[in-house]
Amino acid sequence: MSKHIRPLDGITVVSLEHAIAAPFASRQLADLGARVIKVERPGVGDFARAYDTRVHGEASHFVWTNRSKESLTLDLKNPDALAALMDLLAGADVLLQNLAPGAAARMGLSFEALHAGHPKLIVCDISGYGDDGPYRDKKAYDLLIQSEAGFLSITGTPETPSKAGCSIADIAAGMYAYTSILSALLLRGKTGEGSHIDVSMLESLGEWMGFPMYYAFEGAAPPPRAGASHAAIYPYGPFAVGDGGTVMLGLQNEREWKIFCDQVLQNPQLATDPRFDANAKRSANRDELRALIVQTFAGMTTEQVEARLDEAQIANARMNDMAGLWAHPQLKARERWRDVGSPAGEIPALLPPGRNNAFDYRMDAIPKVGEHSEAILRELGRSDAQIAALKAVKAV
Repeated sequence: MSKHIRPLDGITVVSLEHAIAAPFASRQLADLGARVIKVERPGVGDFARAYDTRVHGEASHFVWTNRSKESLTLDLKNPDALAALMDLLAGADVLLQNLAPGAAARMGLSFEALHAGHPKLIVCDISGYGDDGPYRDKKAYDLLIQSEAGFLSITGTPETPSKAGCSIADIAAGMYAYTSILSALLLRGKTGEGSHIDVSMLESLGEWMGFPMYYAFEGAAPPPRAGASHAAIYPYGPFAVGDGGTVMLGLQNEREWKIFCDQVLQNPQLATDPRFDANAKRSANRDELRALIVQTFAGMTTEQVEARLDEAQIANARMNDMAGLWAHPQLKARERWRDVGSPAGEIPALLPPGRNNAFDYRMDAIPKVGEHSEAILRELGRSDAQIAALKAVKAV
């Protein structure tokens, strides 16, 4: 079996993208071998390029979501630049966009406008709230969707609602755009026709909220905010250790509770203490139980606590920071890191999840703004004079 053939070799994706949701979706298509042409604003490019300068001068969000792409700059308000985009779509399989609501449609880039002339083209629109409904034109940023989807209401401490530390609404929408495009490509293989995909950030994160929604079914109380602990199971969450470390551990049943008392706390009598002899009681009396656990852990190191937990086969984890994740021994042992090129030189990047024995993921460079503009325009038949004319008016 050849590992040089990737699942999306030969597929061309044109993406009018910025920020996170659409770039995250298109990068994953590129990982599988698709040619992704990222259309950016002349000069400045995707505004996510300027979010920060944490990676040798490049933006952290940008290097994460934009490897293996070609950058084409076009001012789509210029008729000649828009004509070049239309020529590009003639040979494309997918048009992906997450521009402001209605912006793509106003340029004639809706599925309805394109389908007759490009019947095989798949069009995927990502927006905050979807193509219709009363919220259609409402601006949507990741935090706002976390709020609208109820995520903030169940996340944080009892006193303070907290957003996720990474952009989960964007990530959710990007994931559903990615999988929906893969599904549309499979469907086109059966029908011969492209289709329209309408991905909403609210609906994407709403799907991830299934458990708390059903937990609060028909007006029942929702899960309380419990910080890093579990709202209904105890002990489950972070516990301080004597050397200043923190260990996460979780118990799922009474059998594990007895083992935990016997082998980890080395206090077997605690298992039958009437305050703690059922999960509901442990959860109700968690402050008392926490004090007993922390008292035991206070005379131990993180490694000693982990060793006891592992020996007892109690689920546990170290509370890593970002340096800990960069240096994670499991990622190193599984050889999950690769170097990719960028305008700032080589940058380490994690391989995509899902190791496949049949092919290697594509891990190519992060492009400079407009790095591939001239080559793509020549590919579309534009002459040097035409390219110079576009440059003269800053249309590329």
